[in-house]
Amino acid sequence: MFSHSFLGTNDIEKSRAFYTAAMGALGYPAVPLPHGTLFPGEAGSLIVAKPANGEQHTVSNGHTLGFKAQNSAAVDAFHAAGLANGGTCEGPPGVRENAPGKQYGAYLRDPDGNKICAFAPNPNA
Repeated sequence: MFSHSFLGTNDIEKSRAFYTAAMGALGYPAVPLPHGTLFPGEAGSLIVAKPANGEQHTVSNGHTLGFKAQNSAAVDAFHAAGLANGGTCEGPPGVRENAPGKQYGAYLRDPDGNKICAFAPNPNA
């Protein structure tokens, strides 16, 4: 649960294409902003935009932003959409044995190198 999370980008259009596809697969609409993109949600929002201080975005080591997915099909769609729109695989879809409840999840790196994931309840639980 959070009010919002902000991920930096150095390329608004590339990040917008990636997140519009990946977040769209999870049911979150894109709202274009002059400096990036907003993805509003009931439990919080995601903003992907140029850093407010005007400096280049850099990736923080150890940071992962996780999103809730309705089911394993949505996780699969999130991962496929991200890969098709400039992302790279950081962990393919599947049951995560070490996750609480052995949830079903997938990991991506966005075009700027930010690590994100989507998790859903284990379909076999």
